[in-house]
Amino acid sequence: MSNNTENSFLASVNRNFDRAAAFTNIPKGILAQIKACNAVYEIRFPVRIGDEIEVIEAYRAQHSHHRLPTKGGIRYSQHVNKDEVEALAALMTYKCAIVDVPFGGAKGGVKINPWQYTEDQLERITRRYTTELIKKNFIGPGIDVPAPDYGTGPREMAWILDTYMTFKGAEIDAAGCVTGKPVNQNGIRGRNEATGRGVFYGLRELCDTESAMKKIGLTKGLRGKTVVIQGMGNVGSFSGIIMQEEGGVKVIGVAEYEGSIHNPDGIDIEKLLAFRKETGSIINFPGTTTLERRDSALELDCDILIPAALESQITIENADRIKAKIIGEAANGPVTADAEDILLKKGILIVPDMF
Repeated sequence: MSNNTENSFLASVNRNFDRAAAFTNIPKGILAQIKACNAVYEIRFPVRIGDEIEVIEAYRAQHSHHRLPTKGGIRYSQHVNKDEVEALAALMTYKCAIVDVPFGGAKGGVKINPWQYTEDQLERITRRYTTELIKKNFIGPGIDVPAPDYGTGPREMAWILDTYMTFKGAEIDAAGCVTGKPVNQNGIRGRNEATGRGVFYGLRELCDTESAMKKIGLTKGLRGKTVVIQGMGNVGSFSGIIMQEEGGVKVIGVAEYEGSIHNPDGIDIEKLLAFRKETGSIINFPGTTTLERRDSALELDCDILIPAALESQITIENADRIKAKIIGEAANGPVTADAEDILLKKGILIVPDMF
């Protein structure tokens, strides 16, 4: 992914902000303040990996301090850079503000491919990153509260909590320094599948709206609709499982890091996840055909497309080839502002990530 794509992601987020701002009569100066990212901490720290010393690049962006603490995930990905983290932090501010959750938006990123490191190495990187945040007062229950994101999960959050407790164990609310922890370490039941469940509820709501379904020539209700999912991380896998079990949909295509698969008769997501755990890949899952490109599944003929991987996956390059009638944005900003114009012209209904 080139830097241009990332830059355009921040530009895309800001363009959507400007579109929405045009409908308000908020003074220009206030709008500029809402849009600006308040603080970004850019870090380089050394970690011993095997016999080598590796310098790791990492970030934490606090987009808005209008309400504290700031709140937002930490992602581990080789595509992490300053612009991407700022864009994601801005989205967090707007999401919290829309539903009146009393947090400012934040986001963190460590520029690594987590699959290239052992558990022990990941723990060292996570603990060192947390220590750097503590040093500069960029983490704390009343200051800035991270959460899991792409490439991280309850395990990483437990390491962050433990590192924070080492330094600030005397704080009565120290466990509130991070969310998404394992349930047995002050985590909350249901949090793991919450985003995927939200995607299911959003799409169920839309499909139960008869007038909307008439517009795109579909019957009312989720049951029997064909679905394609991009990304089998936390959000994509839970979206798929819940939609199959509670919505009665048929998942006909899946796209992942290693490639795309298709089966018009349906793919059992739970079995696919077990297969991937065993083999390390979704490719060659029984009954499926492997498609030409990694993102080919996005272009399959289906009722609902769920991009649940990374931002900027549907762009002006491929928007024309999207055949889905509904897009349920499960990642942050998977459809660029330019692509959205094309999709809307084609009559595709979009359930935005904000929703």
